[in-house]
Order: sequence, then structure tokens, then C-alpha cells
Amino acid sequence: MIEISVNGLKKSFEIGNNILDGVTFQVETGERVGLLGRNGAGKSTLFRILTGELEADEGDVVIARGRRLGLISQIPVYPVGFTVEDVLQTAFSRHRKLAEEMEKLAASMAAGDSSEETLRRYGELAAKFEGIGGYDTETAVSKVANGLSISKDMRAQLFDSLSGGEKTRVNLGRLILEDTDVLLLDEPTNHLDLHAVEWLEDYVRRFKGTVIAISHDRYFLDRTISRVIEVCGGHAEFYPGNYSFYAIEKERRYLEKLRRYEKEQAEIQRLTETATKMHEHGTELLHKRAFSIERRIERIRQTEKPTKSRTMTNRFGEKEFFGDEVMQVREMGKAFGERQLFRGVDLRVEGGERIALIGDNGTGKSTLLKILMDEERPDQGWVKYGPTVRTAYLPQIIYFDNPQRNLVDTMLYAKRGMSTQTARDRLGAFNFRGEDVFKPVSVLSGGEQSRLRLCMLMDEEINLLVLDEPTNHLDIDSREWIEEAVESYEGTLLFVSHDRYFINRFATRIWELENGVITDYPVPFGRYKEIKEREKALAYAQPQPKAEKSKPKPVPKGGKAQQAARKQLTICERELEKLEAEVKTLEAELEANACDYEKYSVLYARKEELDGQMLELMERWEKLAGEAEG
Repeated sequence: MIEISVNGLKKSFEIGNNILDGVTFQVETGERVGLLGRNGAGKSTLFRILTGELEADEGDVVIARGRRLGLISQIPVYPVGFTVEDVLQTAFSRHRKLAEEMEKLAASMAAGDSSEETLRRYGELAAKFEGIGGYDTETAVSKVANGLSISKDMRAQLFDSLSGGEKTRVNLGRLILEDTDVLLLDEPTNHLDLHAVEWLEDYVRRFKGTVIAISHDRYFLDRTISRVIEVCGGHAEFYPGNYSFYAIEKERRYLEKLRRYEKEQAEIQRLTETATKMHEHGTELLHKRAFSIERRIERIRQTEKPTKSRTMTNRFGEKEFFGDEVMQVREMGKAFGERQLFRGVDLRVEGGERIALIGDNGTGKSTLLKILMDEERPDQGWVKYGPTVRTAYLPQIIYFDNPQRNLVDTMLYAKRGMSTQTARDRLGAFNFRGEDVFKPVSVLSGGEQSRLRLCMLMDEEINLLVLDEPTNHLDIDSREWIEEAVESYEGTLLFVSHDRYFINRFATRIWELENGVITDYPVPFGRYKEIKEREKALAYAQPQPKAEKSKPKPVPKGGKAQQAARKQLTICERELEKLEAEVKTLEAELEANACDYEKYSVLYARKEELDGQMLELMERWEKLAGEAEG
């Protein structure tokens, strides 16, 4: 069944410049569609037309009858005094209307109304109320709030007091609770931490309705969509697969179109030269043949020259690093009032390491980076850098001394001695071209400001690069530009990010900030995820405590196979007890040697080995327990 039908959609905000220029597509019931395109391509405009917020200049949009669309994009305005809980409860307006009508009917029946019509209507309403989960709304709210890291304290806060990211999270929870038929998600993973993003992915995969998502999170797209609609040049192009398929197929189509274009151009050049020679000879017959060839040339001109986003050619200027130790942190602690962000942080960074600092929103990751960059003072402890370390810092919130200056002047003021042409060349490498370079910095989007700041950092000679959410608000092309720059950078890297693609590509070491403590995992992101999954599995797979000896149970009788299984089960339990004791000892040694990186790595490798053995024994224990019970 066709859920959404769009035909010949056109929309412009400037005369003669159609942002949408004849977009046509259909979405079937239950499809998972990714709506891709560069920033400014018209994706959000298309969403607003689908929901009726904007009117198209031309074309039609048809939504299947009775289908409800839910859009998470701009934050709605709620009445003054609304708490987060009030906002979440607005998702149950249908439930409340049904409940009110049921209360009226119940009052009528209590007053003596026992007519068949009243009883029938009450029964219909009760069945419908139960069907939409009217008796269990509190459980639904708690489930969604926990998944999106909306704590009980936050639920009691005034909605207006929240940050932009927190408002986005709450509004996403409200949309999910509304239980719409079609989810329109406009950058849903912005401002979400890793746990919330993974929860949202799982929710989208299990969602029974239709999903159309605008996102620059490549991991999210790979795990949630099965079809791509790309808005490019005002038109729609289609790719029957997830993001990885789209990326490969887009490149294949580009190369195929380029080959076709080059073949046509070679044929046109050959025919043009032939026609020119015929005209030069000047006979009437040759002139006629030349005109015939020229008409043939016009028929050949069918393929436009394909274009491709420019890649970034600049790279960080690197300063040679001497020594082993880049940075050392000792007994670092920071609190705001009674809220302790972290304490007792002891860390050591060596040259060439690439470290990802991860953790839930609000745990203090950005604050820690600010302390390391000397923009914030710690309550306890200190940080020491090697004598030849030179840092560059890209903060999450970009600040410019004079945002009214244009881009060229901003570069010239920051880099004394740089010529205007050099400044324009560097800006052009970061996709700031033409008249754009004379815009004031204040009119740039958040992503464009990040790109400008990165352009300025590229000129620095550095050996420690610190990035705080470097890919936030950037489209996929811009993310790839940053990744290319980081890829070519050979110095030490420390970054905060929720972009799993970025983390997986660059991190060789993970710092996890949780409950005020940083746990150091000297492994890449993929290995870190395996360790966390194993820890979770071990937590769930612990064998039940044995019965007390004071009340021995009679030994159950059984065949020889069962008796053999019981013996093996006893041996397995003893081995588990030994491994558990050794793991406890290792954990104590790990804590004692947290400052000794080499020894910590050896101990950690041994602990991982023991964890693997325990997991195997757990699986064997479960199998033997089943055999022993017959």
C-alpha cells in the first residue's frame, strides 16, 4: 500500500531558484527511507510540506487516508510553566479524550442509564482505550524516558529551562509516545549520547509503521534504513539499500556517467573536426554533409558533465614532537555545587595516540577538555604537558572575537602576514567560494562556523589536536572533509564524539567517563564494544547461588548420562569459583596500577582472557545443568 505519494513538487524561496524542482517519489507502508542530500538541498523543506506546515508552489502530496504523521524537527512552543513531564503527557491527548467520554458514560450508568446504546458505546470505548495502551501510559513514559536518558529529576524540570539538546530529546520522546503511523525524523541523533542513539536505533527497527529519516549519522542510517532518496539539484534519485550501499552505488553511477560523457565528447570532437574540414573544402556536396554531421552532433549531446563534491586538499601543519609523554593528569577533580562531575582522574598520554573520550550527555566530557585546554580550573589535581607539545583546540561551541567581520578579514586578523589571495585560496579549499567569503561570520550556520574554525587551525604547527564534537551539525560531505584532514594528521589526537563512524575510524584508545570515574580501555572502538557486550553477558549469565548445606536435598536419581552431567557440573562450578577469585585479584591490581600504562595493559589483557574463559564456562554450565535435569 502506498503511504505517501509526492508528484512534481516544486518550491522556491527566491525567484528563479527552485530548491525543489519537480521532486517525485512514493513511500510504501512499513518502509524505512533515508532522505539524504547536502545541507540546503531542501530536505527539511520537503518534510514541512509533507506535514502541511508549508505549501508547495506546484505539485501534489497525497497521504493515505487516516494515517498520522509525526515530525521531530523544530521544538514546539508549550505553555509557560510546562514541565518535561507535562510535555511527555501531551502525547496522550487521544487517551484523555476517550477517558473523559468513558467517565461521562460511567456516571450515566451509575445514575441508572442501562440502555443498550450506552452499554455498547462504553464497551467500544473501553476496548479502544485498552488497545492504545490507555491503562499503561506510565510504563510507556518510563520506558521511553529511560531509553533517551530523561531522568526523574529532568522530568520534574521546567521545559523552558532545558538546553536545546535536552529539548530535542524530550520532544523526540513525546513523538515516540504519540504512536504515529509515519515517523518523520529530522536529524534525530543530534544531541543524543551513544546509549540514547543505540536505543533509538532499536526502537526504529521495531517500529511497525513507516519511517523517513534525515540524518548525517552513517551508522544510524546503516542500521535503520533499507532505501535512500537523495535530494540533489532539486530532483530525487533513488538507491535500493542502506547508506553503505548508497555510497558505493553513487560512486559507481558517477563513474559510469563520466565514462559516457567522455565517450560522447570524444565522438563530438571527432565529428566536429570532420565537419570543419568539409566546410573548408567548400563544395556544395561537402557543405550538405557537414550540416548533416552537425545535426548528428546535436542529437549526441545527451549527457551533462557529472559533478562531484570537491575534496579537501589542506592538512594540518605538524610540529615535530620530542619525548614520550604528551600529557599527564593527576588526581583531577571537578564539581559544580553538589554535583560531582569527576574525581581522582589519573591519565597519561603518549605521542601518536588517538583517544576518544566517550560517555553520556552531562557527565563532564566537555568540561574535562576545557580544563586540559586551560579554559576551566579544576577543583583538585593538575595537568602537565611535555615541553615540546603544541595544541590546537576545536570546541563544541565556536566563538569568534568579532562575528561581524567577513570570512576573509577573520582569516587575515587571525593570521598576521597572510595575503588576501592566500586567505581566499584556503577558504576555497574549505568550500567557501565566490561572494560567500565576504559574508559576516555571524550569518554562518553552526556547521559552517566549525568548518571556518578548522580552516584556521589548519595553519597551525601542532602535535596535539583536541576536538569536541567535531562532526556535530555537519552534512556527510563536510564530515568526510574533516575525516580526511584527521586521517593525514600524524600527531596525537584527543576527541569527544558521539559519531560512531568517526570514533571507529580513528580511536585506538577509549576513555569512558561514567559515574564520575574514567575507565581506560587501551583498545579500538570495535574491541571496546565487544568488551562491554561481554561484561553485560557475564552480568546476566551468573549461575544461581547454591542451596544451603543445612537443608540438603536428596540426590535425584537418573540414568548414567545424567549422573555424569552432575559430576561435570560440580567440576565446572569449582572452575568458575577459581576464575572469579582470580578476576577479583586482577581487578585490585588494575586499580593499584592505573598510573602504570604498560603494566595496566598487561593486566588488562589477562583479565580479558579470563573473562573469555568464564563466558565459555558459563555456557558449558548452562548446558550441563540442562543435561543433569534430564
